[in-house]
Amino acid sequence: MADTKKVVIDKKNKYDRQLRLWGDHGQSALESACVCLVNVSAVGTEILKNMILPGVGSFTIVDGNKVSGEDVGNNFFLTKDSIGESRAKAATELLSELNDDVSGDFVEESAEKLIRANPDFFSRFTLVIATNLCERELLELDSLLSKRNIPLLVCRSYGFIGYMRIVIKEHTVIESHPDSAHEDLRLDHPFPRLIDYCNSLDLDSMDQKDHSHTPWIVIVYKYLQKWKESVCIRTNKEGFPLDEENFDEAVKSVNTALVPSSMPSEVRKLFEDPCCKNLDSESSSFWILVRAVKEFVDNEGKELLPLRGTIPDMTADSTRYIQLQHVYHGQADDDVGIVTEKVRRIEQSIAKEEPVNTLNMPPPNYENCISDHDIKLFCKNAAFLRVFRSRGLAEEYNSKTANLQEIAQHLGDEDNDDDDFVFYVLLRGVDKFHEEYNRYPGVYEDQVEADVTMLKTSVQKILHDWGLNPTSIKDDYIHEICRYGAAELHTISSFIGGAAAQEAIKIITKQFIPFNNTYIYNAMKQSSLTVQL
Repeated sequence: MADTKKVVIDKKNKYDRQLRLWGDHGQSALESACVCLVNVSAVGTEILKNMILPGVGSFTIVDGNKVSGEDVGNNFFLTKDSIGESRAKAATELLSELNDDVSGDFVEESAEKLIRANPDFFSRFTLVIATNLCERELLELDSLLSKRNIPLLVCRSYGFIGYMRIVIKEHTVIESHPDSAHEDLRLDHPFPRLIDYCNSLDLDSMDQKDHSHTPWIVIVYKYLQKWKESVCIRTNKEGFPLDEENFDEAVKSVNTALVPSSMPSEVRKLFEDPCCKNLDSESSSFWILVRAVKEFVDNEGKELLPLRGTIPDMTADSTRYIQLQHVYHGQADDDVGIVTEKVRRIEQSIAKEEPVNTLNMPPPNYENCISDHDIKLFCKNAAFLRVFRSRGLAEEYNSKTANLQEIAQHLGDEDNDDDDFVFYVLLRGVDKFHEEYNRYPGVYEDQVEADVTMLKTSVQKILHDWGLNPTSIKDDYIHEICRYGAAELHTISSFIGGAAAQEAIKIITKQFIPFNNTYIYNAMKQSSLTVQL
């Protein structure tokens, strides 16, 4: 028992900073995750490094190539002594040294062979990260993972250009951690507990000490009632005691405290989503909870979400502050109790339904499958719920289903010559070049000039398929891409590796909002662009 307690304490000390970001439950999700990296590239090992250090559960590297001198030159996790050995094995051994809590494995096989020979291999992973895959292999991997609803993170470092793409059918976020959010105080819609507590305090009859230790929420409520009675707005501190910090706080906070309580538009969209309206035996717990909250809003909530139940720090004596906390906590608990009853009823109704699939499988046992803790967490964060859905790569790469409106917006205007989207087009051209010539442009110094012409043709074919001007990409950009020779620069790989690991952790922990859905980094200008393709 003592040893177990020591391990828990050591982990809390070891992961202290990140626990403050995503909490124990986020860390638990990370530690139970199994991540697959396809190809030992510089950017790939940088991504894994930044996931191993915070304690991802396990990782597996898939790569059938041997370590070359070029690999050693740009990858800190491959050494000169490992030249000629398996890249997957060598990288796994060095990466595993970063954290004893993480287990690493490797498969000395190319992704292409593995997809065709053993497609079920990828089913056990929480997330697959693909680096430096050609277009054909990438589309095959995307198709395989899409059928199994496994998220795919595509990353690339190409000269001075970085690229990331998230492919995921549906990603739900409960704890989105908004940068700024108004407190949920309900002073414009006071609930009975709050009214009773505020009315129990008589500011006029208090002595100076009690007066100055009253929470500012009570002060704002009292003066709001006076304003309602007199139908008069005071824009100064007339009538407020001087030199009392709690009254100063009330003045400073009144504008944000009286922001009207309303339904966020993003949450309203979720209520109208078919996944919320049409629950069945395949519905996820997220949508069951959304439905329960919607029913609460439509009935007991009177068009308002469950109370968040938190109050900000403020000048007040401990007794009154704790009393005010109990007022908000009590109302929040009541709201959670109502939502919990609705969740249990929905679970029971779903458990009685026949499964919608045709595999002759029994329906899931939905009864009480959503924990009370999860329901409480959901209600607390109900105002910040988000759903992320991205298009598949097959849709993006097919000119008939590509997002031509977004593409044209970036390339159709002559004033957009400096738009970083041009590098997305060039990377697509590079892949088309590779598909035709089985190598990347510029890899051989004596063929760079010839490759410029051939890459230009590849880019023009893509633009033509999109219905855009085939000459809209300047020759200078073509020359620059050929000059890169498909080289991975470690500084660029390190930057993209850090950014990609951050997005991967968002997906695994289901906290914070990932980018949607394509990210392009231009190191020459230190600029970046996010587009939905």
